[in-house]
Amino acid sequence: MRIAVLDDYQQVAHRYADWAGLGAPIVFLEEPLPDDDAVAAALAGCDVVVAMRERTAFTAERFARLPDLRLLVTTGRQNAAIDLAAARAHGVVVCGTDSPASATPELTWALILALVRNVTEEDARLRAGGWQRTVGADLAGQRLGVVGLGRLGAQVATIGAAFGMDVVAWSQHLDPDVARGFGVTPLDKEDLFATSDVVTVHYKLSERSRGIVGRDDIARMRPTAYLVNTSRGPLVDTAALLEALHAGTIAGAGLDVYDDEPLPADHPLRSAPRTVLTPHLGYVTHGTYEVFYRQAVEDITAWAGGRPLRLLT
Repeated sequence: MRIAVLDDYQQVAHRYADWAGLGAPIVFLEEPLPDDDAVAAALAGCDVVVAMRERTAFTAERFARLPDLRLLVTTGRQNAAIDLAAARAHGVVVCGTDSPASATPELTWALILALVRNVTEEDARLRAGGWQRTVGADLAGQRLGVVGLGRLGAQVATIGAAFGMDVVAWSQHLDPDVARGFGVTPLDKEDLFATSDVVTVHYKLSERSRGIVGRDDIARMRPTAYLVNTSRGPLVDTAALLEALHAGTIAGAGLDVYDDEPLPADHPLRSAPRTVLTPHLGYVTHGTYEVFYRQAVEDITAWAGGRPLRLLT
């Protein structure tokens, strides 16, 4: 059995689980695999692949070029980058892991606070020898608009209430009673974008939700309002967001996710004004990696013993 662990950007995967206990050769790959040829070359001869979230896609074409692949483990229980039907058709078992829910809401608030208090700008100025120039915004008494009040959005909403914010929410199938149970006021989409001081996106990406924050939504935002996205890049119309940032029709944006990841070096978001950008760090914590990689090893061990765990196919 030959095992490959993909997208180990920080070169730390080996620390979080007892890989040696599998008794099989393992390769940890640090660099992204940008296309079908790179995937086929890197994973040739691998029986087992461990994929980190949605960093590497597994399409029907890629499964066809990986005839030795028998087990694909993804961190988390959902991975939109894996064609599960194609995996079944090629006889590949797909398993997942649990996924702690606290890390991404915590990063969401790091981005919100960095935006409204100009943390990155003032940090850069101080390091360059300067002193304070900006005036920060307040959160207490302001409105937080949560797009998607699921497992993560509800945590963000609870923290917003602790800051003394007026918390409102919208999603396509939001149950008003559920929202009120979290102390959140349900609003229609237009009112949420028009009246919120901070809009934060917590939505699952699907063909239905792609572009769910569109040009019209961004146009409704006030020039003092901020947009934060820690879910998936394609949920937001990036071109419209860039236009709003350059025109100053919104106050700023905090982004952890992008249409293309890793974000290309020449992407216009890298130079966009009034932004705080992080490289998809939402789930990148010690606690999350311990769960991801420890359970990935458990999945491999169980599958090798004929008793697969956490099956997705």
